[in-house]
Amino acid sequence: MTTWEAITTAVGIALRGERERGRAELLACWSATGESEAGQRCVIAHYLADLQSDLADEVLWDQRALDAYARIHDAELAPVGIDDARGMAPSLHLNLGDGYLRQGRVALAREHAAAGRTLADRLPDDGYGRLIREGLDRLSARVGQTDSPHR
Repeated sequence: MTTWEAITTAVGIALRGERERGRAELLACWSATGESEAGQRCVIAHYLADLQSDLADEVLWDQRALDAYARIHDAELAPVGIDDARGMAPSLHLNLGDGYLRQGRVALAREHAAAGRTLADRLPDDGYGRLIREGLDRLSARVGQTDSPHR
């Protein structure tokens, strides 16, 4: 078992630009959690995905984040300032859809772009919500471009 403090400290290290150290700390947090700590695992995997240098590994961590999300209870992310866990789903679909598109897995990218847009009403009406909505719009447009015969 790990603590939210250990997780947020590791995330902070990564966000400050210490990618390798942040990744090592987050991997240690992951190893210290089990399936029953779905909220912690979701957050850890979400950030670990962004720290991968290999696209396949990034997508794997994004999938782990979404898998863990499916087991989260509504208030489970409150310790890290997310009062309603449902608001995290659009971001998870955005990240996974983007990874799939970069892998050339267009059908899966389309599926996750659509899922994220469907759930976008769960996002707050603030800068974060706008950022994710705009990201989903861009992902949908990029997926649409792959359908164009002129590409």
